[in-house]
Amino acid sequence: MSRILVLEDNVDLAFGLRNNLEIEGYEVDVLEDGTAGLARAREMSPDLVILDLMLPGLDGYRVLRALRDEGARMPILILTARGDETDKVRGLRLGADDYVTKPFGVLELLARVEALLRRTAPPADHRAAPETFGEIEVVPASRMVLRGGNPVLLTPKEYDLLVALLGRRGAVVSRSELLAEVWGYQAEVFSRTVDTHIAELRRKLERDPAVPRHILTVRKAGYRLAR
Repeated sequence: MSRILVLEDNVDLAFGLRNNLEIEGYEVDVLEDGTAGLARAREMSPDLVILDLMLPGLDGYRVLRALRDEGARMPILILTARGDETDKVRGLRLGADDYVTKPFGVLELLARVEALLRRTAPPADHRAAPETFGEIEVVPASRMVLRGGNPVLLTPKEYDLLVALLGRRGAVVSRSELLAEVWGYQAEVFSRTVDTHIAELRRKLERDPAVPRHILTVRKAGYRLAR
């Protein structure tokens, strides 16, 4: 049974989230304060965190930053009432794996939760051989990425995106295909989610992110990975 930590200070919304998630078979813990929520996340190591950005105590951004700075790798889904794209991009850059803007449909949120948990489940074949490109080595058995022999901390979604690009063996993959394959849903409107995660992969893996050698943009088509 997957364990989900919900950090949400709206009592009615938190109750609804707990109810619907428990109906789906998840074990759910709910807290209304960012400081207490961060402590609980450290204590329980949940399989997924649903994180409101506007929390008392520590706000969601600071909770998110603290967890990622400490090396926490569980997927984090942020909830925001803000419509400004910069707030969403900030959350993604800090290490969130996905976001839902309030108000949202319960079925949409459950689908995204399921997709995040499915994508971060251990690989079925632990015997898969490591893959390399440039000075990067990807080790499926441990979901580790090494650069020049040194570990690189990727979020679960960054790792899944990298694996999706590797799986295309140099072929171009569109943003919509990556959204479906990595995030598990189709985008009805243009989303910067893929672009933001690609930028983070370049920052962490390329020697010069401004002039990438491996994670390449194909204009009006998508992305491809060059070895």
